[in-house]
Amino acid sequence: MARDGIGELQLVLPTLARLSTAGERIVLVAPPYTPYPHAWQNAGVDVRQLSVIQAGERDVLWAVEQCLRSGSCGAVLCWPRKADDRALRRLQVAAETGQTLAFAWRSISEALNSSPAALRLTVEAKPAQVRVLKCRGGLAHPAPIALAGH
Repeated sequence: MARDGIGELQLVLPTLARLSTAGERIVLVAPPYTPYPHAWQNAGVDVRQLSVIQAGERDVLWAVEQCLRSGSCGAVLCWPRKADDRALRRLQVAAETGQTLAFAWRSISEALNSSPAALRLTVEAKPAQVRVLKCRGGLAHPAPIALAGH
């Protein structure tokens, strides 16, 4: 992602809406912007199921791991500024243990570094498109995919 706030959440909002409607908790750990409840509601997310955890840079990964491992969340979203391959692997194991979806929004500069993620995407603002960097179990789509509504 080139920068935060360029529409990256639109990729996961339908899934988050489905999970929250089913009573699953959605947790945002250290989001870069204050979530706007009306926008989440308009996307179909039950805001009663939405929790925001404010955490300092040193505590973000720990908070994410605890939420994922607990099994009490449907999805956990985070914006880690510093996460190496080992830290990401811990989050992946925690997500599998808690059977929880994990979404980590990272800087485009991290695209060159390895990651245990099953799916890695990059979101571009202009033109509004997504590129598949990695897709476990298949070939990454070679061409960018235009985002609907842009």
